[in-house]
Amino acid sequence: MSIPFKRLIVGRPLSSDRLGEQMLPKRIALPVFASDPLSSVAYATQEILLVLTLGGLAYLHLAPWVAAAVVVLLTVVVLSYRQVVQAYPSGGGSYEVASRNLGPWAGLVVASALLVDYVMTVAVSVAAGVDNIISAVPALDAYRVMVNLGFVVLLTAMNLRGVRESGRLFAVPTYLFVVGVLAMIVIGLLQSAFGHAPVAESAGWQVRAEPGHVGLTGTALMLLALRAFSSGCTALTGAEAISNGVPAFKPPKSRNAATTMAVMGGLSIIMFAGITALAVISRVHYVDDACQLVGFPGNCATGTQRTVIAQIAAAVFGGTHSVMFFYIQAATALILILAANTAFNGFPLLAAILAEHRYLPRQLHTRGDRLAFSNGIVILAMVAGVLIYAFDGSVTRLIQLYILGVFTSFTLSQAAMVRHWNRELARSADPVRRPRIHRSRVINAVGACLTALVLVVVLVTKFSHGAYLVVIAMPVLYAMMRGIRRHYDRVARELRPQPGGMVLPSRIHAVVLVSRLHLPTLRALGYARATRPDTLTALTVEISEEEERTLRAEWEEREIPVPLTVIASPYRDITGSVLGHIARLHEEHPQDLIAVYIPEYVVGHWWEHLLHNQSALRFKARLLFQRGVMVTSVPWQLDSSDRLTEGQPGPASPGAGATVG
Repeated sequence: MSIPFKRLIVGRPLSSDRLGEQMLPKRIALPVFASDPLSSVAYATQEILLVLTLGGLAYLHLAPWVAAAVVVLLTVVVLSYRQVVQAYPSGGGSYEVASRNLGPWAGLVVASALLVDYVMTVAVSVAAGVDNIISAVPALDAYRVMVNLGFVVLLTAMNLRGVRESGRLFAVPTYLFVVGVLAMIVIGLLQSAFGHAPVAESAGWQVRAEPGHVGLTGTALMLLALRAFSSGCTALTGAEAISNGVPAFKPPKSRNAATTMAVMGGLSIIMFAGITALAVISRVHYVDDACQLVGFPGNCATGTQRTVIAQIAAAVFGGTHSVMFFYIQAATALILILAANTAFNGFPLLAAILAEHRYLPRQLHTRGDRLAFSNGIVILAMVAGVLIYAFDGSVTRLIQLYILGVFTSFTLSQAAMVRHWNRELARSADPVRRPRIHRSRVINAVGACLTALVLVVVLVTKFSHGAYLVVIAMPVLYAMMRGIRRHYDRVARELRPQPGGMVLPSRIHAVVLVSRLHLPTLRALGYARATRPDTLTALTVEISEEEERTLRAEWEEREIPVPLTVIASPYRDITGSVLGHIARLHEEHPQDLIAVYIPEYVVGHWWEHLLHNQSALRFKARLLFQRGVMVTSVPWQLDSSDRLTEGQPGPASPGAGATVG
């Protein structure tokens, strides 16, 4: 037997009782949930240098100070989110914290920010990974978008297989990247200490000044530094993912999640600081347009610059042909691409929680065959793919949409945690526990203030560079989720049973739609009679006098014990004539139930659907909106449908040779 394509990609189904097997130990949870912040160090330094080289005026001496500010902020955020995972082990992270402490409106603002952030994580991480592949193999630049989309499809397939399997696959590249970068940092710093500092390939290139640009001073220089800082804050992306995914950890969930977050924070700080130090030591130059570089080899209009981490690796390990250069590039590309897995875990989990709270369609709360939230995974991949295609896979263009959503969720969640600890202090009189609560409140208060300040900086410095799209997207998502919740609440009110028992219809009037007298019609008539309605009518529309006479003759010849009602339709409007008859019948019997039986063919080929059941589909679509009307499809299996049940023995088709009498 051939294996279905879905099973080949996704794997065999898993039963619900195996959900516990999908829980993650710390060594797997680190690469699954922390690959995003760990990998972002590969491009965070690059984004700082890109901003500090403005119009040919290089302010690279500011890079260490900007990086130091990012390190301080990252430390505060990691400490703050450790309080979150310990206080709220049920998952949901920033969304749950904000909802419980600041109200549903704050929770939805955070949710809209996180959903945007997760989409951007996939787009930016994959695009940055492909950038590093192109740094090693420049010939692939012409296929940039295609390669990006290919990796998105691959990640989608792996996540549809389930968290545990994808986690094992993603663990190896993450650890290879961490080991490789730490080795590069240690070797590069030792070389510098012994007087043989690494020199980047761009160290000797000069940045061509654009006409009219003069040195920046005062406020302009401060704004430049702030913009560089906001770009460097990409190092913080994904820091909240662990708090969203606490339920996926093995018990004790909170402690394991907090430990994993501490390890993630420590590694991110060391690697980001080390890469920035080596970039300054090796005098890396990185600009938006290669034609600004005097000395750039080849055609600057078509050529591509190597990424900052690629230039550092080449300088430390002896050139672009060394084994370690390709090792660093391969590991960097892999972890950047697989860092999107943080979003593939966080987005479906958050969407499932929102769906459970009726802010998103309920289908997003349903687990697929492999116990993953398949619908959320597919939606995330589709939206990220559209963004990559729209922005040509450019990290520089995509990253301008990043960060704003991150710091919105950071700020609201930390403010909510301060309120959480205030309530805990009011409830707790334990002299041992109260000092811990005070300490946690201080940590979260500092985190809220710093992230709020950064949010303002990011909004001001990035708004005109593309962040305005996020400013539009977040309110749209917020309004959509509020609208979905109102819809579900309205439906729930309408469907709530009234006091008392079941209400039975006074009478049932059955109508069987007839086009001609054949086996499907006989089955529908037989089924309708078997339900014993109060009245039963066969209904047909006269399009041709000859066809109508033939049908009446066959009806009388077979002695069908059901009256045949013929509706004249001089304009050949079958659907309108039937609907009008049903509407009049309902007006005559407003307290009764009208049951309409429609014979339908069951076919086995897609093209046969185009040849049958079109009238039935129109009838059902229109009748579903008629109050007091129930529609029943009576299927008749054609021979071609047998291929759909090949090898599946079943009982003979009931009523296949029945007569109505």
